[in-house]
Amino acid sequence: MAYGRHFLFVPGPSNVPERVLRAMDRAMVDHRSSAFPAFTREILSGLKELARTTEGQPFVFSATGTGAWEAALSNTLSPGDAVLAPRFGMFSQLWITLAERLGLEVRVIEQEWGEAASADKVEEALHHDKARAIKAVLLVHNETSTGVTSDIGAMRAALDKYDHPALLCVDGVSSIGALEFRMDDWGVDLAITGSQKGLMLPPGLGIVWASTRAVAAQAQAEIRRAYFRFDDMAASNEGGYFPYTPPLSLLYGLREVLQMLLAEGHEAIQARHARLAEGVRRAVKAWGLELCARSKGIASNTVTAVRVPDGIDAAAAIDIAFRRYDLSLGGGLGKVAGKVFRIGTMGDINELMVLGAVAGAEMALRDVGVRISPGSGVAAAMEYYRSIDPAAD
Repeated sequence: MAYGRHFLFVPGPSNVPERVLRAMDRAMVDHRSSAFPAFTREILSGLKELARTTEGQPFVFSATGTGAWEAALSNTLSPGDAVLAPRFGMFSQLWITLAERLGLEVRVIEQEWGEAASADKVEEALHHDKARAIKAVLLVHNETSTGVTSDIGAMRAALDKYDHPALLCVDGVSSIGALEFRMDDWGVDLAITGSQKGLMLPPGLGIVWASTRAVAAQAQAEIRRAYFRFDDMAASNEGGYFPYTPPLSLLYGLREVLQMLLAEGHEAIQARHARLAEGVRRAVKAWGLELCARSKGIASNTVTAVRVPDGIDAAAAIDIAFRRYDLSLGGGLGKVAGKVFRIGTMGDINELMVLGAVAGAEMALRDVGVRISPGSGVAAAMEYYRSIDPAAD
């Protein structure tokens, strides 16, 4: 029999705040009543503020981020359309695969895992696209498999340099609600997220924000779609309803999360995640290990991917952390399977919880033979956290 709470530090699903759990724990209501539209409109308004958009129209589907990927592409593109996509991690790979399954021609920009998406390579591809065949650029903002964040503004600048009409489609599954995200300022046409990461909810909601251009693209889009239809959703949302039975418990949780995040403020949210992640990075440095991210400037503040030494199986350390120390860490995916472990720093966590995760990871690493001075990572993170007083901001 285990006592105490499990330490969940995977890069999603994240820990759900007690306040949100209480908001979700309620009896079902009539989602066709005259009182329901006020509830729906509060959520949709909050989502626009969260993504920093006045133009973008949010669509909330009972789905995951993968469903939101499909909704974004199927409502705006046609079979055979060319899309441009940097491949630099597992989730960019998965989005490419989904796009190909929808019948799109994906022009892949290959990059090393651990790099950020290259705006220069995107710009070069757009420069050579004289016929304007490329209809969309697919960018994973925060690649959780490698712990890397890319520059969306630079991608928009690449499009604008050649006045290219391609839609800018951004996967913000592990960034929206945690990292800086400015839909309007960055000219994002389709922004995508799921409920289980920065939004601190259980999995089950796939959310898409569509610009005016993206919404208008429905008229020419010929990818077959039935459930994931923007027009059906927009028509029902206009009256404050949904075109099918909505996931009421998750929506109550989403309303509560939006109230929490918007009260905290965008800058404070970003500073909180930066602070928590920097403590982990200090620990990694003290262990003598390296990040998967090729440079500190692109290291994610929602997940840190840590390379283990040659000859060490990261999966073994992850399993020991789980079985012996009741700690869940993220595993390596794809090209970095067995080579990295990942520590998530989003959701309902604080500095003391992160120190516990660092301690558990340190013990598991020592158990599989990594030469680490006991307590070194914890001490480095602890001293960093002591030097920062968020209450003084």
